[in-house]
Amino acid sequence: MKLQTRIFGEIEIDESKKLIFEQGIIGYPDLKEFFLLYDIEKESKTAISWLQSANEECFALPVIDPLLVNEKYNPVVEDEVLAALGNIDDEFAVFTTIRVPSDITQMTVNLKAPIIINVTTQKGCQLIVEDKAYAIRVPVYDILKAKKEEKETEK
Repeated sequence: MKLQTRIFGEIEIDESKKLIFEQGIIGYPDLKEFFLLYDIEKESKTAISWLQSANEECFALPVIDPLLVNEKYNPVVEDEVLAALGNIDDEFAVFTTIRVPSDITQMTVNLKAPIIINVTTQKGCQLIVEDKAYAIRVPVYDILKAKKEEKETEK
């Protein structure tokens, strides 16, 4: 199928890759179908992916693997939340949203509201974790810059 996006323009995408968020995402309960997109030319462990709405071309959330920011990230997620997405023994992917202001050195990640996707069923949800150890705005620019430099020295 063809998908018009603000970030990547018009792209061809396999409809079988569609992710379903039955409850929508926080602040956008009517947006229920998404694709996870990334720039294949910039694919790396520190690359930002985009949770792109399948129905609203201007809506795309930048997301990242939270383990890149906090290697001990392990929020408590109730079994019933995971069960709503499919078998709790399935493989899950976890992402956190990134806030990228005009001054990218002020970039933050939201560890308080992870996005969880069941890789098998392709169902997802966003939730708010109760753990006070996780903040809504965690500065990440220096962390990501250090990881990028580390990767470049490995080459």
